[in-house]
Amino acid sequence: MCLIVFAWRPGHAQPLIVAANRDEFYARPSLPLAQWPQALHVYAGRDLEAGGTWLGVGANGRFAALTNIRDPLQPPAARSRGELVAQFLIGDMPIEDYLNDVVRRSPEYAGFNLLIGNANELWHFNARETEAVRLKPGVYGLSNAGLDTPWPKVLKAKAALSEVLDDPQPQALLALLSDPQTAPLAELPDTGVGQATETLLSSVFIKSQAYGTRASTALIVQADGVRHMVERSFGPYGGHLGEVEVRV
Repeated sequence: MCLIVFAWRPGHAQPLIVAANRDEFYARPSLPLAQWPQALHVYAGRDLEAGGTWLGVGANGRFAALTNIRDPLQPPAARSRGELVAQFLIGDMPIEDYLNDVVRRSPEYAGFNLLIGNANELWHFNARETEAVRLKPGVYGLSNAGLDTPWPKVLKAKAALSEVLDDPQPQALLALLSDPQTAPLAELPDTGVGQATETLLSSVFIKSQAYGTRASTALIVQADGVRHMVERSFGPYGGHLGEVEVRV
């Protein structure tokens, strides 16, 4: 997952609103949003190469999502980051206990941001830090750096999310995730991947022959615990492959 914008509003009729794009190589096999046969309380996509996921919901209001940290100099990792989301959704370990375990094991993974929560709390952990942070109410943006790092795509998507929060609907969230406009050269971050790649990755919705936005997900959590999720899947050059909708 490479872009997540979300509104955390405890006490609101819709306490959590999430709009997220998963960016990945098209050749990496995956399954779209669905109920997991081996864990019927989990609804998420599935990475078939390593078995994890990038965003999903589980029992008792559990939610988790992940982004990678972009760093071309980091060494290969022993474990897949997607298992951090999957393990939280499948299990029932209390949030703080789970995060303490993640902090301890984080050197086993390449750089990542992890969001996990339930109906009452939402936490963020950046693998470059030493501890997780319980988030206060607000509108946040997360891409492949720290929380609310002001990359153009993050600022643009956060602003678009703020504009629809009075009446958030899945189609409006998916629309804000579909913006293919790249950022001006002067506004590009320098993450060490070169100007051409920085430009490609600077749009909210990424499309090319080999790499791009594979899934766009809208999640609306109701105060009564109902989660409404809509996910669109894409292939090379942004070709639309299908849409899945679930209420759980």
